[in-house]
Amino acid sequence: MPKGYWVSVYRTISDPEKLAAYNKLAGPAVKAGGGRVLVRGGRVVAHDAGIAERTVLIEFDSFEQAVAAHESAAYQEALVALSDGVERDFRIVEGIDD
Repeated sequence: MPKGYWVSVYRTISDPEKLAAYNKLAGPAVKAGGGRVLVRGGRVVAHDAGIAERTVLIEFDSFEQAVAAHESAAYQEALVALSDGVERDFRIVEGIDD
């Protein structure tokens, strides 16, 4: 079964305090949903139209698990804390089944 991934690329961080509040809630919500953080921040080299800002990659055992974790009450609470503190491109994608 293909894995699922959350891919977040931050365009701007306008309120670091909101991001910190989000991180406190999102970490446990992701873990409870079965997610494993593979990339969080760190160095970025952007090409083409890419933006060299904060990038986060989280792996789940399946696409369905990734969607369910996003829809969970705990993660929704984290999104409320984040509100308008950042502008980001957030996607849930399905991996390939080799």
